[in-house]
Amino acid sequence: MLTALTSGSIEDSETRRSERPFAVVEQAALARPAALDALAALAPADAVRIIAEVKRASPSRGSLAAIADPAALALSYERGGASAISVLTEERRFGGSLADLEAVRAAVRIPVLRKDFIGTAYQVFEARAAGADLVLLIVAALDQPVLADLHALIGELGMTALVETHSADELSRAIDIGAGLIGVNARDLSTFELDRDLFGRLAASIPDGVIRVAESAVKTVDDVAHYRAAGADVVLVGEALVTHGDPESTLHDFLQV
Repeated sequence: MLTALTSGSIEDSETRRSERPFAVVEQAALARPAALDALAALAPADAVRIIAEVKRASPSRGSLAAIADPAALALSYERGGASAISVLTEERRFGGSLADLEAVRAAVRIPVLRKDFIGTAYQVFEARAAGADLVLLIVAALDQPVLADLHALIGELGMTALVETHSADELSRAIDIGAGLIGVNARDLSTFELDRDLFGRLAASIPDGVIRVAESAVKTVDDVAHYRAAGADVVLVGEALVTHGDPESTLHDFLQV
């Protein structure tokens, strides 16, 4: 499934590229104001940090929420205390778009993550052109040379890469490229099975000075507390917020951990 998601996302970006050439997107990216400092926004603190996600659907759960106004939802996340906003931009299975990212970037004052299946430089420039401050790189989806090149490009554009892992080997690969923000996803993107304890098994191997992000399997305050106790500096939360009638209140509860 991960291979299909990545190839589909790249294919869609190539369609966009035929309409908006690389040089045009590159120029738009370079013309953007400087990206916000995501590492500072997500730095370890006395309380857990939350990346709150704008997420309409997922392959594992199907439709989650209509989200007619992603900017309004993102503003509610900001008011609720989120340190950054994640925006799904994958179209086929998640119902997202770069327009969602642009709308959110225009509305909030905190860092914004482009969460997609990134595999090309064009997609990275697209992210910066749309206003992203962070870009997701999924280690399992990328060969090491491509991972290293995209990570370097993201840094050259002033953005931060959230490098996502799901095993000790993938974590080693993320460390090898010098990632400063490493995520451990409890969801295996090949099978969609969840393992909430995976973060705890890998966290001790993440070097000091690297920000530790726990992803997926977050539904309740207890889940956030579980990750925090295992060493998470940041927890990325999507479904629990978009399916709750009061995301601000939910965030408030999560941030007490």
